[in-house]
Order: sequence, then structure tokens, then C-alpha cells
Amino acid sequence: MTSPVRFILAVGCTLLAANVAGAEAPSALTPSLAPMLEKVVPGVVNIGVHGTRAAQENPLFSDPFFRRFFGSPAGEFQAAGSGVVVDASHGYILTNNHVVENADEITVSFNDGRHLTAKKIGVDPVTDIAVVQVAADHLRGLPLGNSDVLRVGDYVVAVGNPFGLGQTATLGIVSALGRTGLGIEGYENFIQTDAAINPGNSGGALVNLNGEVVGINTAIVGPANIGIGFAIPVNLARDIMDQLIAHGEIKRGQLGVSIQDLTPEMAKSLNVAGGAVVTEVVAGSPADKAGIKAGDVIAKVNGHPISGASDLRGKISLMPIGSELHITVIRKGTSQEVTAVLAEAKTKPRANLE
Repeated sequence: MTSPVRFILAVGCTLLAANVAGAEAPSALTPSLAPMLEKVVPGVVNIGVHGTRAAQENPLFSDPFFRRFFGSPAGEFQAAGSGVVVDASHGYILTNNHVVENADEITVSFNDGRHLTAKKIGVDPVTDIAVVQVAADHLRGLPLGNSDVLRVGDYVVAVGNPFGLGQTATLGIVSALGRTGLGIEGYENFIQTDAAINPGNSGGALVNLNGEVVGINTAIVGPANIGIGFAIPVNLARDIMDQLIAHGEIKRGQLGVSIQDLTPEMAKSLNVAGGAVVTEVVAGSPADKAGIKAGDVIAKVNGHPISGASDLRGKISLMPIGSELHITVIRKGTSQEVTAVLAEAKTKPRANLE
């Protein structure tokens, strides 16, 4: 397979030769994303919401242009976002929770001119994922890719409805993977991209050059158009979507431990390379029943290494009640394997309790 760099160089040389010869370059050799986008655009929709509750909390109103375009957020409000058709036969559309959470009415607009009323199937504020549904025929669903194989430098295209202007596509690359600690959502594992993402792009598709959805655009840092946007990996979005469609909500289990990051000093004193330190074990919790103790370092869960407290928190937050966890703990330099079954939380939520 020809690499993208070689392809671009080859095309560039062909175009240069044609220009030197005074002839127009053959259109077939002109690089273009148009063929791919012609298949993708029908599957990305505009979502309009109308409501009266907590409009000032909607992040779409943080941009002055957006407020001018849609009016004041006080009282009744109108806002716009984006969505991705993921199941054409059942009319399921994937979007962000913050796009529809305060909506009294949801209208979905398609690029063929149809405007349909949608109903909320389920929302998950922790991951900022929501599913809505329309009753319609002849929808175009988009294929979901595999976000686990993304690499920094891969080309991606963000498709959505920025500022309520209508379908817009922007090209960029994957700038970083696994972004956390942004304080945007309860669970964070974002794809960072420099493909322009603006207010109204939320819930839209981040696609690869094959037209597969690899992320759901969800947030920006700082003012619009500075090249720092974030998308939820589609593998995570798919898992949450499946649970919302099946149950209408996400019921998360609890391990029953308080945790913190492993500092370099702690890692040296405990003779471990990485993990999350258990600072407290709730009596009678799954962790207690499994034999986990304060001071243990949780190094792996189901064979996957744990890089820190946020990593462990993220893995647990995505698992439903009844999930069996095979946990590797390191206690006084010795590795032990324990098994815990996540249970429904019976304690009041508090900081660092998982």
C-alpha cells in the first residue's frame, strides 16, 4: 500500500510536471476528501433543542457569537448541536449529553431537508454520551471504526454544525491520545485534534479517511478555532450507547476503595513501577471481600496495567454492576491476584471513592 507521504509527493510531482508543461493536471489525480465526505455527510445531523431549564449552563452559550446568533440564554432558549446516525433501521442517533440534557423538545435536521422530532432514549452525564431516536425511513447510518488503533498523526475530519451554521467539515490530525485531567467530564480519555471544533460541533462525528467514525466531538479548550479540540473515542461511546439503548441508563458498580496516584517517592519505597494506591477500603465492599487492604497498589485490572488513579477510576466507571474484576495488587513488594465483583454503591459518594 502506498504511504500517504509518497502519495502526496507523487501527486505533487505530477501536478508540477503538468504545470511546467503548460497543461492542466488531470482532475483524477487531484487529492480530495469529497468522495468520502459525500458518504459521511448524510449520516451527520443537526440537532436543535428548545427548553426553559438551566439554559445558562449549556456550554454552547459560552461563545459571544453563539449568544448573538441564538439570543439570550435567560428563560427560554434555543441551541444547536450535532449527532451521528449509528443505526439507520431503528433511527438511533448518538450525540452528547450536554447537547440534549436540558431539552424539552429535540428537532433533528437532515441534509436532505427533513426536520424530525426526536425522543431521548438515554443520557450519561459521566461520559457525556446521549442517544436519541427518530422515526424515519431512508436514513444513512455511519460505520463505527476502532479508536484503539488511532495514532498521533493520523488524519481525521470533524463533521458537524458549528454555531448552527449547518454542515461543516474540517480537516486535521490526531494531536494526542488519552487526554485526561481537563475537568470537562467525570470520565476523561479524549482524542485531541487540531481539526477545527467549535460550539455546535458537539455530538458530531470525527471520522478517519475511510469515513469511519472514530470519535464524537465534544469539547474545546479556550476560545474557538485555536486548534485544541477533544472527542470521545468511539469505542467508549459505543459501549455506553449499547447500554443506554438496552436499559435507558447506566448503572455503575462500585469497588469500595479510596485511591490516589502513586508518586515517584511512593513507587520507590514500595518498589513498584506504576498503579493506584489504596488509601481506604470500605467495610463489606467488594474490595473488602476480595481481600484488598489499605496500602495495596492496584497494578492491573483484567490484565490491563493501571497508570494511576484516574485510569483505574475510568475503568471501573465503565463497568456495570456484577462485573468480575481480576485485580493484580502489590503488597509489600509481593504481587497477588484477587477477584472482586462490582456491587451497587451503598455508600454516599465522596472524593476518590471508587
